[in-house]
Amino acid sequence: MSYEKVKNLEHTEFKRLCGVTLGTFEQMVKVVAAEKVLAKKSGRPSKLSIEDQVLMTLEYWREYRTYFHIGVSWELDETNVLRNIRKVENILIKSGLFNVGGKNKLKELDSSAELVVVDVTEHEIERPKKNRKDTIVVNKSVTH
Repeated sequence: MSYEKVKNLEHTEFKRLCGVTLGTFEQMVKVVAAEKVLAKKSGRPSKLSIEDQVLMTLEYWREYRTYFHIGVSWELDETNVLRNIRKVENILIKSGLFNVGGKNKLKELDSSAELVVVDVTEHEIERPKKNRKDTIVVNKSVTH
């Protein structure tokens, strides 16, 4: 999925897809583009446009897909996906325009949420050992 495919969506569908409004998306693109202009040019330029890089970051945040799965859908190596997402995240955080309240803000909210903890750690199955004498039944009354 590229920005060219989703830019003509209605505003409600765009927000449903990305998790942000089209106006917020455009602001994010402006912030990332301004930072890229100021940044030192080093290395190979990205295959993706700035809009696609922001869209890929929003896709990661929205769907919690692995870098591998995002890389397959965007035709990139997962390490490139990781670098692009981290770069865009750092630029957006540094701008200070798109910060969420964080953990402390969530703790302050009065909610009636109930916390349930489930232990899903793996442990060895408790089976009798095969080579122990008390677990092996031997029929000694075999007649020849």
